[in-house]
This record gives sequence, structure tokens and C-alpha cells, in this order.
Amino acid sequence: MKDEYDVVVVGAGPGGSIAAKTAAEHDLDVLLIEKRAEIGNPVRCAEGVGKEGIKSFIKPDRSWISAEVKGARIYSPDGTAIEMSEDMAGPEVGYVLERKIFDRALALQAARAGAEVMVKTRATGLIMEDGFVKGVKGKHFGDDFTVRASVIIGADGVESKVGRWAGIDTTLKLSDIETCAQFLMTDIDFNPDYCDFYVGNEIAPGGYAWIFPKGGHEANVGLGILGSRAGEIKAMDLLKRFVKEKFPDGQVLEIIVGGVPVSGPLERTIANGLMLVGDAARMADPITGGGIVNAMLTGQIAGEVAAKALSRGDTSTKALSEYENRWKSAIGAPLKNSLRAKEIFTKMSDEKLNALAHSIKDVDFSEMTATGLLRALVKRNPKILWELRHLLK
Repeated sequence: MKDEYDVVVVGAGPGGSIAAKTAAEHDLDVLLIEKRAEIGNPVRCAEGVGKEGIKSFIKPDRSWISAEVKGARIYSPDGTAIEMSEDMAGPEVGYVLERKIFDRALALQAARAGAEVMVKTRATGLIMEDGFVKGVKGKHFGDDFTVRASVIIGADGVESKVGRWAGIDTTLKLSDIETCAQFLMTDIDFNPDYCDFYVGNEIAPGGYAWIFPKGGHEANVGLGILGSRAGEIKAMDLLKRFVKEKFPDGQVLEIIVGGVPVSGPLERTIANGLMLVGDAARMADPITGGGIVNAMLTGQIAGEVAAKALSRGDTSTKALSEYENRWKSAIGAPLKNSLRAKEIFTKMSDEKLNALAHSIKDVDFSEMTATGLLRALVKRNPKILWELRHLLK
């Protein structure tokens, strides 16, 4: 580790690694730090992602693809199924990743592009001078260090501290976070061609349960519940009940817990000398909670904007505003629409959810997008979904 870099990226998840790689490809001196001793572990994700989204950033490799699926099935509380093809099912359906390998592959790309990668390296604060972020304070294997940089990219996930240190309000309300629990299971019977989603207030209040194939007889089985709907309910207890009903003879190989932001993006994702990407900027989709591709996209934009700002010698918020303009142009509207839809669907009773599913069970979804599904729902249930009509213009 040197005393000074052009860019320091905090967090070696998909967003951070793509940011580091992109900045290094623009001939910047880049340091990528990761607090954990092992990149990609522990997994904090259901691992589903759309094929086309991922191909924009990395060539698919069988080493980090656990399974390919051909579609998704959404089950209402009474078991009514809506089936959608892979191309139409949304950005979380296509590949089921092996994140432990995938995240390392992205970090390896960053290293090969010229970034210096350091694990077991935790940021503990920022260097602030005259209202500008000028570097990072941290610990490496327990030893204190400071490193200066003209641009810091915060990619430190849902628990992000980097943004808060820079004066950005990263607070999440209970209604803005899903508490999730997941088992990697084996010896279970499921359809390996589909990612399955189960909605219902008894199953997962304000969220959903999922079954994502991992190849062979293994699958990620998990659920998330909205913080504001949880009360005394624990995601782990609901997951145990779900698994007992669906897979009473299955075996658990791994347990994962964590939180997913479903608030929509932060109002402000930049400060003087700093940009936030991925979950640190709350870029996960508010409906599905998926955020891998959005993290990579915002990481790439941040790396490009950092290079341009440094070439001009200006890292002020004005110079970095290009970052916000670009991500808003690319994904701002879909995220805003998803947030509005989330606010409506998470308040629905099981009876209304069943009614919605019944109203479209005769619709052919083989050529229908997620927006088409929403349009069909609104058309057939105008009283229930009147508030969503403006999303379809």
C-alpha cells in the first residue's frame, strides 16, 4: 500500500470491483480495499441475475454460473401460479451465480487492469480537508493506516458508513429495508428450470420467499420481510416454517442472513471527492431487492466520471454531478416506478393478492415483459391498482 492514489474504492463487491477496474483502465492509480479476509464470502445474496445485464460487464464463465433457468413462477398466497419466460421475467432471472467465485473474478479483473487489491482492510473514517474528501483512514490486519486520494468511491454495501462520514444521509427507515434469511439446501425436490417466488402475508409480510436452483439437487431457499411489517416476527423463523412445509426432508448446507435496501436510490449520491455506488447508494430494485447489475452499472459510471474529473483537476460535487445525471438517466425511472409499486403491493391483503393472480391466470406470458404483466394487472383490476396507472404511460 502506498501513501497516495488517484482513487480509493471501499468495498470489493460487484460495484466496487467494476469501479476499480474501470478507473484503472483509464490509467488511474487505484486502490481497492475489502474489509473481509475473503472476497465474495460470506454470500449476502440470492444470487439470481439476468443474462443480458451481466454480459454487459463480464463474459459468462461456467466456473461462476451454478445454474441457468428458463423462467420464473410467481405464486399467490393460495398457490395460483403466474409463469414468465426468462427474457420477460426481469433482471434477477437467467443465471444463478456462485457469488464466492463471481465476486473474485470481478476483483481479479480489477487487479489485472492495474488496481491494487487489499483484503482484511477496513475503512474507519475519511480524511476531510476544506469540505473535500481527500482520503481514507483504516485498519489493515489490525494496524492503523491513512491513504490519500483525490476520489473515494464508496461501495461498502447496505451497511455503508462511507457516505455518512461524508455528510450524506444514508438512514434507512424500517419500511426501506428487507430482513432476509436464506438456506443453501440439498436433497430437495424442485423444478431446476425456474426461479420460484412466493408472495403472501403469512409467508413473508411485505416481501416474498424464493427458491433459486443451484444445480443438481441444490437450491437457495430464502425469504425477506419488510422491516415495518415484521414486528416480533423473525425472517429466520418464517424461513424455517416455509422449509418445513416445502422440503421437510431437505438438508441445510449453509445459512445466510442480511439486509437489502428497498428504499430507492439516495437523494444524494455524491459529495466533494466522493461517489456512492450499488447498495451503498440504495440502487437495489425496491420490488425484487436485486442489485447486482445496478451495482456494476453505477460502478462503471463512477469509474469513468472519476477519470474525467481527475483529468480536469476538479473533483467537486459540480464535476461529479455527471455521475448522478448518468445513473438517473439509465435506471432512475425504473427504480422510481418500482418503489411506487412496492409501496402499493406490500400493503395488500392476501385476498387482494389472490384476486390479482386469478384475474390474469388465463393470460399468455410467454411474450410479456414485467411491464406488460403490470399493465395487464392494472387493466383487469383498475380499482385495486388505480394508483399505478401513471407508471404505464
